[in-house]
This record gives sequence, structure tokens and C-alpha cells, in this order.
Amino acid sequence: TLLLRLVGPLQSWGTTSRFDQRDTGKEPSKSGVIGILAAALGIDRENWVDLEPLTRLVMGVRHDRPGVLKQDYQTAGCAATDTIIRADGTLSKDGVVSRRFYLADGAFLAALEGDDRTLLEKAHAKLKNPTWPLSLGRKSYVPSEPIWIEEGIQEATMRKVLAGWPWISS
Repeated sequence: TLLLRLVGPLQSWGTTSRFDQRDTGKEPSKSGVIGILAAALGIDRENWVDLEPLTRLVMGVRHDRPGVLKQDYQTAGCAATDTIIRADGTLSKDGVVSRRFYLADGAFLAALEGDDRTLLEKAHAKLKNPTWPLSLGRKSYVPSEPIWIEEGIQEATMRKVLAGWPWISS
């Protein structure tokens, strides 16, 4: 079982976002955690061959501090002189307002369980020295504590490790 500490002032774990509305789950999503591992390992999102072994891992999450759901919005092209290109390729003078949801002040312990110890050891090592910067769902949402955990590989089931691991947040 590989452990990850996911603590930060802002986190977003979207699973159903579309167009101008960006959601977040109440806990880290498996796709988001796989994305963290892929960034650490230097695996491009188009490289399905190297991503596939990560998808076979089973994931569990412990809510040490669940965070508070917040909403924000961003604007693009709202000045009178702005022109934006819409998704269909047409030009528009209308601005776009995007609603974005995130978790504030969350702390989670994520665990990934699998049979390939070599993969887990490689991922653990790369979490300490990642190929690409690691984030908590969006590039600007950086962790406030290291994701890498000393002794973060445990020879026990995910459930047992999550139940017995010390709390990561007060």
C-alpha cells in the first residue's frame, strides 16, 4: 500500500466538469491521484501504456480534515475591447464567466493498493523528487505539506493502513 498526504489551502477534485462549470468532489478522486502519480513519474496523459498499470491500483481515502466547499468565478474576455474565440471557433465579444468549486483547508490521506511492489516503490521515490510539479487538482493548487510520506509504503492492506496510520492533521 502506497500512502500520499494531500494537504493544502485549496484542492479541487473534479469528476463531471463541463464547459463553464468546474466541480469538485468532497475528497480526492482516483483520476486526480493517478494524475499526481503520473506527474511525479513523468508520464504524459496521452501515454496510455504507462498509465494503465496505475489505473489497476485500488484507492481509498481517509478524511483527516474534510475541507470546506467554496465557490469562485473567473472571467475571460469581459473588457469592452476583448474578443474571445469560442469552442466552436467563432469570435465573440461576449465575455465568459466560469463558476469553479474547490475545497478550502482540506487534509486527506490517500492509499493505493496493488500487487506490483516495484511500481509502488518507483512511485514513492518519485513523489519525493517528482519529474513535474505536483498539485491538488489544479495546477495553481499546490500542496502545503509534502505529498511524499516517509515509510509511505506499507506491507498491509489499504484498509488496515488507513485505520492505523497517525492522523496527518490536527
